[in-house]
Amino acid sequence: MSRFHALLLVGALLVLGGVNYSIYGKESIKRNGELVYIDLAPVDPRSLMQGDYMALRFRLAQEIERSLTPEKRPREGEKGLADVTLDGRRIASLAKPGTSAPIRVQYRIRKGAVWLGTNAFFFEEGSESRYSLARYGEFRVDPASGEAVLVGLRDAKLKPL
Repeated sequence: MSRFHALLLVGALLVLGGVNYSIYGKESIKRNGELVYIDLAPVDPRSLMQGDYMALRFRLAQEIERSLTPEKRPREGEKGLADVTLDGRRIASLAKPGTSAPIRVQYRIRKGAVWLGTNAFFFEEGSESRYSLARYGEFRVDPASGEAVLVGLRDAKLKPL
């Protein structure tokens, strides 16, 4: 095997190892993370359903966005943590400054806006009407890092879609 092929093989193994490590981390959060519901913010109905995915915006992301002062705002691509409270149904809202928050949720700045892990939900083609009832994103949040993984959508009564 030539030196070039050996380097190519090592590079491919490193990439595959990194991808698998990332998948393992997300699966671990899905299994063991804290359950949190985040209510959906209205979106432009023309962009809501686009083929086999739904465009998502979350009210919590908007709350975080409004709370960021220029000196506290992370730069593009950087991460931040938001203190979040949960009501009796585990619906998240931004904690008021100075209050204790049971959970922190990680966010990132993408294209100048707060991003909570995803901005789309993919579904099977032909099931648009089922997901048009979505009012909440069901997340699992890693208590240590605050990383949030979207695991499903729920209706107004928090029933799975």
